[in-house]
Amino acid sequence: MLASDLEKFIEQDHLALDAFVKGDPEPLKALYSRRDDVIIANPFGPPAKGWEKAAATMERAATNYRDGEATGFERISEYATADLGYTIEIERFRSKVGGGDKLVPIALRVTTIFRREEGAWRIVLRHADPITSARPPASIVGE
Repeated sequence: MLASDLEKFIEQDHLALDAFVKGDPEPLKALYSRRDDVIIANPFGPPAKGWEKAAATMERAATNYRDGEATGFERISEYATADLGYTIEIERFRSKVGGGDKLVPIALRVTTIFRREEGAWRIVLRHADPITSARPPASIVGE
């Protein structure tokens, strides 16, 4: 069981993700650490380290979504100390993606690491990918 202040912060994160799939990255950006070790690793590109790169990555990723909504968060695992915590979740949402004009279902496997900074929780790492079911061995072979 996570501390109530971290659970409340995770609820803010989920609300921010709902805005994100509507194309608005600002609520999500507000939750992130501004330190040099912040990392975003999303399905649209390689990991981005440092606040400036992470913010640009979030802004670019949000442009891929329109008219979306979060539909559920399935918690797989969680753990926290007084100053550090993580969740592993399957995030589910619907959105128009890229140039598409149909709402499509999307599921992401997401690991998020949270750190207490100056008395407030912040996201320091988000790794999201579309792997939510078993895959064949050949699926990991690089291009």
